[in-house]
Amino acid sequence: QVQLVESGGGLVQVGGSLGLSCAASVDIPRLKRMGWYRQAPGKDERQLVAVILGDGIVRYADSVKGRFTMSGDNAKNTMYLQMNNLQPEDTAVYYCYAVPLIASRNEEYWGQGTQVTVSS
Repeated sequence: QVQLVESGGGLVQVGGSLGLSCAASVDIPRLKRMGWYRQAPGKDERQLVAVILGDGIVRYADSVKGRFTMSGDNAKNTMYLQMNNLQPEDTAVYYCYAVPLIASRNEEYWGQGTQVTVSS
């Protein structure tokens, strides 16, 4: 089982920046997939923000390319999401996500979520 604990988020003005952190209870190399999703107000589904697969390449949603950067620190078992030039449409609850290297079918883990609010 993997536990993910998020921190960061908050309220920021348009054009501002915020950073999110997600501490995992296992070593990052033991995760085959990890990333960030968000759920906007009034939306039922979570939208992919950024994900890194086994090839080590980070894939971003078109809406955040050039503004958001996902990174990780293996020594701290933590992944990060740096968000720059935030816009009102970025307002959402942000969740980190991970799938273990050895996982049962459909096994996945989520953080508790952290609110990001961008005011205009």
